[in-house]
Amino acid sequence: MVTKIDNQKSSIATATEKSSKRTTIRKKLSMKDVAEAAGVSQPTVSFAYNRPGRISESQRRHVLETAERIGYPGPNALGKSLRSGKVGAIGLMMMDRLSLAFDDPSMIALLKGIGHSGLFEETALTLFPLNHLLTASGLPGGTDSLAVRGLADGLIITTLPNGHPIITQVQEREIPFVIVDAPKIPNSSFVGIDDYEAARTQMRHLLDLGHRRIGVLVDRLNPDGQTGPVSRQRFEAATEALMSERLRGYVEAAADAGISYNDLKIYEAGGLGTTAGQAAAFSLLNSEKITGIVATSDVMALGCLRVARDFSLNIPQDLSVVGFDDIPEAVSAGLTTIQQPMVEKGVIAAQFLRQIMDGKHPSGVKLVKIFQTHLILRSSTRHI
Repeated sequence: MVTKIDNQKSSIATATEKSSKRTTIRKKLSMKDVAEAAGVSQPTVSFAYNRPGRISESQRRHVLETAERIGYPGPNALGKSLRSGKVGAIGLMMMDRLSLAFDDPSMIALLKGIGHSGLFEETALTLFPLNHLLTASGLPGGTDSLAVRGLADGLIITTLPNGHPIITQVQEREIPFVIVDAPKIPNSSFVGIDDYEAARTQMRHLLDLGHRRIGVLVDRLNPDGQTGPVSRQRFEAATEALMSERLRGYVEAAADAGISYNDLKIYEAGGLGTTAGQAAAFSLLNSEKITGIVATSDVMALGCLRVARDFSLNIPQDLSVVGFDDIPEAVSAGLTTIQQPMVEKGVIAAQFLRQIMDGKHPSGVKLVKIFQTHLILRSSTRHI
């Protein structure tokens, strides 16, 4: 005798079997099945997915609607990438942990610029942080990055240390790339500013205001986490090209005014975030009697303003501060700073990369864009 429960089990089993069969059928559907159902040729179905410009919009819509009706999920992405040699993704390669991409104003602006270019709307953007490719000393030493394993059709590379071995890997594998800010690679496309001259402008501003006891806050000179006063030896051995160029601008502008390297109070934060900036500013202000500070980023400068308040220092009566970047927070803080077009860097980098990937510029000719910078005067500096 068959019980009610047995009937339920049988019904469930039958439904499961039917569902399984439908799933199996769906997995086996091909473009040929879509072509037959739509009453078109198989190449027409292929064009609908891969080269829509070859058929009319109404024909493409008919093919896609038919595919959806019969349950065809579309061409296999992996198979398509293997056939075309493309993966449909570009990469942003940076020398830091992934979280920095969402915290650092410069990185956020760069990402925004890439998006605003509108050139990769149907392309994935993958972030490739390289902070894990370091030796025990904290210096670049590895090349085990997914970016050179065929997971990106092109790369935008930003602020890598000089001599990072990943660059050689990218070049050897002939992956299209554009450098933003650093490092500067011979015969490679580049987007950036004249960091040396911009830094000289920062320092000259304080000198013109009469400051002679000047401190310098630098993010980092090597990716090894070291903090503290910067010796001449460490300065000359710096691998972070961006910071090295800015510090060189400070040192040489000060030297023109008769201020030696040892007379400057240079302090390295060892990182790029707000916490590192505040810690460096605290150490600098706690140990030195200075009237003005130049910082290699607005993040460092804003950290200095916060710490100055803790020291009961009035800005700018007791301390003048000059930043670098002109991020949105600099406006509300009244920070005198160097303005650079950070979003526009991303736009141009995307344009360059698109041209290189599409083969629309002469082989062997590098694309270069150097933006102008401007000193923006606000309330954080004054004559002494």
